[in-house]
Amino acid sequence: MDDDPLAVDPEIMRQMGYRTVDWLVERERRRRDEPVLQQMTVPDMSERIPAAAPATGEGLDSILSHLSEHVLPFRSRIDHPRYMAYVPGEGTWPGALGDLIASCYNIDVGNWMESAGPSQLELTVLNWFAGWIGYPESAAGVLVSGGSAANLTALACAREALVGAMSDDVVVYVSDQGHSSLARAARVLGFRPQQVRVLPVDERFRMRVDALSVALETDIAAGRRPLAVLAVAGSTNTGAVDRLSDMVKLCHHHGVWLHVDAAYGGFAAITSRGRELLSALALADSVTLDPHKWLYQPFECGAVLVRQGHLLSEAFEIHPDYLQDSVAAADREVNFADRGLQLTRMSRALKIWMSVRYFGLDAFTAAVDRCLSLAEHAQRFVEATDHLELMAPATLGIVCFRRRPQGENDEQRLEELNTALLTKLLDSGQAMISSTRLLGRYALRACILNHGTTATDVDSVLQWLATTPVDTAPRRTSLSQKTADVQAGWPLADAATVDDLASVPLLAGIDDGWRRWVAAVGRHRFVPAGH
Repeated sequence: MDDDPLAVDPEIMRQMGYRTVDWLVERERRRRDEPVLQQMTVPDMSERIPAAAPATGEGLDSILSHLSEHVLPFRSRIDHPRYMAYVPGEGTWPGALGDLIASCYNIDVGNWMESAGPSQLELTVLNWFAGWIGYPESAAGVLVSGGSAANLTALACAREALVGAMSDDVVVYVSDQGHSSLARAARVLGFRPQQVRVLPVDERFRMRVDALSVALETDIAAGRRPLAVLAVAGSTNTGAVDRLSDMVKLCHHHGVWLHVDAAYGGFAAITSRGRELLSALALADSVTLDPHKWLYQPFECGAVLVRQGHLLSEAFEIHPDYLQDSVAAADREVNFADRGLQLTRMSRALKIWMSVRYFGLDAFTAAVDRCLSLAEHAQRFVEATDHLELMAPATLGIVCFRRRPQGENDEQRLEELNTALLTKLLDSGQAMISSTRLLGRYALRACILNHGTTATDVDSVLQWLATTPVDTAPRRTSLSQKTADVQAGWPLADAATVDDLASVPLLAGIDDGWRRWVAAVGRHRFVPAGH
């Protein structure tokens, strides 16, 4: 070891480990006292973190001190009990230790020959997931970085299974509440905007099955090939769960692949309430799950499951000469590199296995069930509170609402009020929620998934939003500024303009403000006569 410039003496390693763990545990002890969000400008951050790499090393205490003072304060505390923005991710300590072990061992779970133990661990964890959602023994899967990678993997598998090489006539279907990663997956795989049907939702923000049926029949009649319906079980906006049972029947009838993005919502299936809502997951062709969301694992950790598991390997398996020694030699051996995009893969299963072994599944079930109850509690609070208006009922862990003074009906003023209110909340550091749009209307969105959140946390945030005075004058926004669909930003996506819409008879009676809104959410679709 004397000539190894990167070696650390075992006793020094032990001291560094103790020091780092003590530092982390102390942070955990005072977590509730930290601001939920602390922002910083780019110039200020550039001054705090030197640009040049140091030529010589320094002590651990100095490094931890720099992190504590100049780096880690300036972020959102995603694991804070009053973090209710986007989809929270509070891990567990055993899960974090699992990541530490995986990193220290530097495990590569790419092939069975080099990682039989960690590979079996991943198979075990994936079998847990399959059982929880009701998948048959034929199912197979792979752990990936998150929902985006899982959705991409599933869509690639569907295309290889049903179509093969990409062509201009294949079509996929997603609702306007679908996660942006679904459209991104289609884009990366070579689909163009006209090959992605963005369908409307019903009053509960679920994909309209009647619209899906018409779209499928229309495309088939026009000689196009419907490939996949990209459903959602726990939409990011509202927590909505599409009508999966009806979609299964429709997809089976037309020979179309049904993929369900259940990134955060799928793990509600470990509770009795969630199992009832998500029973049809068992019939989908593929499912996305994110253990780093509602299974409380540290980032990153996603999963994709395919009901007929052999299709996953058939889509991705490649055997170059330089890997000829590692080809799976027995039926039960699995090379996870043959099931997805990554060749070198860290052991993501270790943290899941350790945390479930430590707490037991019942503890995770209780944590998820508690969040379901807190979301329902939040809905009741909104409905019972003056000046708060429910925008979408609590579904899974999400409830959408807004501040609405009595008698106020102007959407522009309501947006200005709620935008200012959200900005003031974020600036205060007391809590963090996010905003969205529902049927074009600005809404506040609380996502209650954190296993440390209490009813007191929920009540304090909602009471603050109901009663805190705000000045809306400096913050005027336009209805069209933040409105976008899942295809926003797609190259060559042809946006409609206000001038275009002025000549459309359907829109002749509306003012320019609403025309701007239609222009923002609309896209040109050129349809041949007779279609």
